[in-house]
Amino acid sequence: MTLSENKKTRLLDIFFRAIKGEFISVKSLAVQYGVSTKSISRDINEIKNFLSESRELVGNTELIYSSSNRAYYLEFDDFLLNKELIAIIEIMIGCRAFNKEDTLKLVDKLKKFTTINDRNLLEECIIKELYHYKEVNHDCKSVIDNIWQLTKCINKHIEISIDYYKSDRILIKRKIKPIAITFSDYYFYLIAYISNKDDWKPIYYRIDRIINITEHRSRFQLKKEHDFDEGELRNKIQYMFPGIERKIKFSYEGPSVQAVLDKLPTAKIVGVEGNKKIIEAEIYGSGINMFLLSQGSKIQVLSPKDFVDEFSKEVKKMMNFYK
Repeated sequence: MTLSENKKTRLLDIFFRAIKGEFISVKSLAVQYGVSTKSISRDINEIKNFLSESRELVGNTELIYSSSNRAYYLEFDDFLLNKELIAIIEIMIGCRAFNKEDTLKLVDKLKKFTTINDRNLLEECIIKELYHYKEVNHDCKSVIDNIWQLTKCINKHIEISIDYYKSDRILIKRKIKPIAITFSDYYFYLIAYISNKDDWKPIYYRIDRIINITEHRSRFQLKKEHDFDEGELRNKIQYMFPGIERKIKFSYEGPSVQAVLDKLPTAKIVGVEGNKKIIEAEIYGSGINMFLLSQGSKIQVLSPKDFVDEFSKEVKKMMNFYK
């Protein structure tokens, strides 16, 4: 191997090690390649010059010397700051939507996009949470794999058949037209129309309960009136329980009205009566009942009448348990 080839190998090795997030030790590389530390230092300077002259290609990327580690490391603008990364990871751990193996893989990949100096602090912050991590129960092998396959089917308007466990644990097979994916309270949901039906009623399937997806050759097209806005749905629905759309009014007398407003994105305060806040919200489905019941005596449902009757009936059932 000629000297120029040896130098090219060293330069590529140093550069790729830096990209992978490794510390670049001049002494270690000198021993590995059987050259002087001056040769390795010249290699590093050449890489630094290349990065400086190629900012249009590589952005603000630099090899920086760490005196505490006595080695160089790569830093660039696209690195996630430690505060940004820990926020993302905390959300991922808190949602519990992925199995532990997938969660650990994602965390390891994300850590590569932060600086080496931040990496140790990050690991100290999350190691206990990862050790005690408990995912929600899944029927499928991988929620991530299901999401990706379904996303491609939605994009290409492919009809599919799914093998699916209902909440009563009965296994069904259903041919559907997948139209959207959303997330709510620990679970990812597939929103779809049933094939060969003209009622165009959206059905929600928990993606973790889908154990098999069969793609068909048939494609489907949606008319504009059947297009689906999952963003609007997320603002109006609670716990992905289907039902009718309506505007409700209730009073709240508790320590944190903001927590209620945050839970119901369409909610707004329309009046104040002493310590009570009068709140209106546009909602969809029956999941709102579960949320309001969880507030206990802090909530009083006011309208519409059919909603008041539903709520009152449920409260009376609960009271009968304690007679």
